[in-house]
Amino acid sequence: MGTDLHELLRSLRVWDPEVTELPPLDPAAAPGDPLELFTRWFAEAVAAGEREPHTVSLATADAEGLPDVRVVMLHGADAQGWAFATHAGSRKGRHLAARPYAALVFYWPALGRQVRLRGPVAVAPADQARADLRARSTGALAAALTGRQSAELGSTDELARASEAAWEQAGREPDAPVPSWTLYRLRPDEVEFFQGEARRRHVRLAYRRTGGGGWDRRLLWP
Repeated sequence: MGTDLHELLRSLRVWDPEVTELPPLDPAAAPGDPLELFTRWFAEAVAAGEREPHTVSLATADAEGLPDVRVVMLHGADAQGWAFATHAGSRKGRHLAARPYAALVFYWPALGRQVRLRGPVAVAPADQARADLRARSTGALAAALTGRQSAELGSTDELARASEAAWEQAGREPDAPVPSWTLYRLRPDEVEFFQGEARRRHVRLAYRRTGGGGWDRRLLWP
């Protein structure tokens, strides 16, 4: 028996009250800097049991302006920006080389929350990229050593052979260099915090960077 996608979709409920707590967001009490609120929300997502709160959707555009999106991992956030990493020759790396501007969105369904960011992306210094890779697991290093991300793959056997060799090298050389590994930082011009509400009176609090380096805050209709 085939699956009826439409029936399945209609059976689903967003923010089931049995498993989801929708905390309030008081815009008047929000801090002046979005990084402070993001850090607080991130910690609350971890405490709420989100399995992978550090996963984030990254949207880029190619040289022709065609969009693309994928899920990556957050590697840090500070005054310099929200950090993620990839190979410079990957599809997203090529997009960012052609158009160094991107958007991020975090979704934490256990709390009915989203955080959206948009802004220019800069390449971090090479020594910071090396330190970022050294701080990760052996598996992460093996993956970075495995092959040419986004290039066409001949077969899964080819991948298996390359992976085995990469794991062996990663175990033998925990500081093995991966010249293409690149750390990027998105320094947002805009950050939006979305808090779901049971009666659909969702709160959208938007921060926009001002010319003086500060932030302007405003509410948006949901």
